[in-house]
Amino acid sequence: MQSKPTTVTEYLNQLPEDRRKALAKVRAVIRKNLGKGYKEGIQYGMIGYFVPHSVYPAGYHCKPEEPLPFMSLASQKNHMAIYMMCVYGDEQLRKWFEGAWKQSGKKLDMGKACLRFKQVEDLALDVIGEAVARVPVKDYIAQCEANLPAAARKRKP
Repeated sequence: MQSKPTTVTEYLNQLPEDRRKALAKVRAVIRKNLGKGYKEGIQYGMIGYFVPHSVYPAGYHCKPEEPLPFMSLASQKNHMAIYMMCVYGDEQLRKWFEGAWKQSGKKLDMGKACLRFKQVEDLALDVIGEAVARVPVKDYIAQCEANLPAAARKRKP
């Protein structure tokens, strides 16, 4: 039975060296550009960046006991991934992100929020960093609240 990490260090230490190094590079870019108010930890079994309950007591609308997710970083079976909820919920930011990525000359392998990669060289790290920096915590909270269905907005404390 595989153990579930409870810290970012434990998560990284369980990975093969190549993936540990790749995720460490991406993590460094995210942390360098992450605005005040966000926290790093383990969320949903991945490295997570989130708005803690101390900043946003309502938490994640789907699971209020969880803090509001902003980004996640994970090693999956066939790839590594960055889950960019901040880009998923903001059409204007997404358009900017896709355009900036295209200008980088790198191939974009992305679903709605999931940016998949096999090696760190596949990534436009500067574009990822700028995307993170473009979303202050207050703006992210407002974006999330604006995207909530009316029924969920009524439940919010």
